[in-house]
Amino acid sequence: MKNTVFTGAGVAIVTPMNADGSVNYAKLRELIDFQIENSTDAIIICGTTGESSTLTDSEHVECIRIAVEQTRKRVPVIAGTGSNDTRYAIELSKEAQGLGADALLLVSPYYNKTSQRGLIAHFTAIADSVDIPIILYNIPPRTNVNIAIDTFVELSKHKNIVAVKEAGGSISYVAEIIAACGENLDVYSGNDDQIVPIMSLGGKGVISVLSNIMPKETHIMTKLCLENNFHEAGKMQIELLKLINNLFIDVNPIPVKEAMNLMGMNVGECRLPLIRMEQKKIDALAESMKKAGLIK
Repeated sequence: MKNTVFTGAGVAIVTPMNADGSVNYAKLRELIDFQIENSTDAIIICGTTGESSTLTDSEHVECIRIAVEQTRKRVPVIAGTGSNDTRYAIELSKEAQGLGADALLLVSPYYNKTSQRGLIAHFTAIADSVDIPIILYNIPPRTNVNIAIDTFVELSKHKNIVAVKEAGGSISYVAEIIAACGENLDVYSGNDDQIVPIMSLGGKGVISVLSNIMPKETHIMTKLCLENNFHEAGKMQIELLKLINNLFIDVNPIPVKEAMNLMGMNVGECRLPLIRMEQKKIDALAESMKKAGLIK
């Protein structure tokens, strides 16, 4: 059995921006403290929600450095270091380990559209270059490539590849991963609307967008699951479903940044090509936030 990186709700934290579009590092420190004070179980820095695809190399490294420094080992820091360039992913992964990250999150290489053999070669090369745990990130809607079950089985044999953030949307596929890989590969939900179903199959938790605005509640939902109280956890999942759906009413992280700004967190806008969503979508998001008691 491999060591589990974390159980519960880890936040896929946003990267706050200043008005001029530069990274607001002071605000990032505030957000990390807010998360930890409200029971978040892990900080996932520079993921999709963190707009990693538009961060410069120096910004990416600085965000990881700040996350490690500000967290002060209170919860694990999982650094997004995936790329469609294997050599760059190796360099960034080594740097993240050197900065003190507890684990890495590696998204499948995008755009190149490699084969399953290519996926194995890519992830193995990165895993061979570091000595910290790796969570794979399977998100076919973004990458246009799906990690096959046999590929998961092969990759799970590597001592450093310990888990997957599964965001393909299929509960049946999650069941197949768990059945095929067993204790060699932990599974985290990559979708907030599937936290309870995935954890009921043996998932360890969620890497969550919702946690940016409701860290304590998301933590409680996962805690109930870990205590096998799926009835109460399911009630929470259903109660929050409208809000969860509206956090994806536009391309992530546009809606969650809007929600945080509506709550007075002042995290700024997304970087182009992502732009602020239309007013009717903002109104729908705000209405669901009101029902959840987040704004008046």
